[in-house]
Amino acid sequence: MATNPLETKTMSPTSDDGPIESIRFHGLEAGPRLIVLGAVHGNEVCGPQAIARAIEDCREGRLTILRGEVTFVPIANPKAYRQKTREGDRNLNRDMREKPQPADYEDRIGNRLCALLRGHDMLLDIHSFTREGPPFVFFGPEDNTGTLEPFRHARAEAAFAACLGTRLLIHGWLDIYARLIGARERLGLPPLSLTEGFGTTEYMRFAGGYGVTLECGRHDDPASADVGHAAIHNALAHLGLTDSLPPPPPRPAIIHMDELVLCEAPGDRLEGNWNTGDAVAAGQLIARRADGEPISATRDSMMIFPNTTPKPGESLCYLGVTSSRGL
Repeated sequence: MATNPLETKTMSPTSDDGPIESIRFHGLEAGPRLIVLGAVHGNEVCGPQAIARAIEDCREGRLTILRGEVTFVPIANPKAYRQKTREGDRNLNRDMREKPQPADYEDRIGNRLCALLRGHDMLLDIHSFTREGPPFVFFGPEDNTGTLEPFRHARAEAAFAACLGTRLLIHGWLDIYARLIGARERLGLPPLSLTEGFGTTEYMRFAGGYGVTLECGRHDDPASADVGHAAIHNALAHLGLTDSLPPPPPRPAIIHMDELVLCEAPGDRLEGNWNTGDAVAAGQLIARRADGEPISATRDSMMIFPNTTPKPGESLCYLGVTSSRGL
């Protein structure tokens, strides 16, 4: 009788010095190399759950990897996962790069993850979020030769994002992070480096591949693992690692995240019960400053990542508008 993959010992790391577990399936024909990460943030358990199910599918023959290879990393941040916290010592999905002199636990993990990422062509990083909202995918910039995030796989990455099955795709992360850095500087807050905005997908693009972040839904919603599991199957079929035919993707809305509402002082707060994906009408009240000054939307837009417990220098929320990009 098959064991429940969610109860295997491999899903329960016990030591900060323990290894990162990866499980790889090699097809017998040439093909692309996909890596799938879970629990980059330790309290986002849908990734480990979805990956465990996909591994079991491969072992039991429900998925057959015919071409290329797929590497599963169920728990990318064992310390945070064991603690059931977002971070171990710090946010692993920031400042993702090799560090010859690692200063904390996430630096040590990052060194190993960067080596793994460089050995692959595509990345699917599975996450979840705190509040209600629809599943969505973060993807990267258009092809460009600029200095912020040069890239040459925009069309392939957008198609990869669309195949995962969500009805919402969002882009614009690194540009908006650069604006957050500038806003913090104007407030006289401790400076941040632009590399702080680099996570797994940014490193994957830097290394010559492409990658997306799948946000599956609320942390504690069992359906979030279902979203992740279906996305893995769709990704493998889309890339041709299996002969499965993915369902026709929904016609997703594409949103450009291009506006930041910053918490400038203690007491700045959102007004209303906002969730990612909510429509925001021009002139609608979004938040208030600590002194009562209202903050209203300047145009019709979409709410992204509302933050009910912001600290000065963090976002109260992001806003986005319908993108001109196609798939």
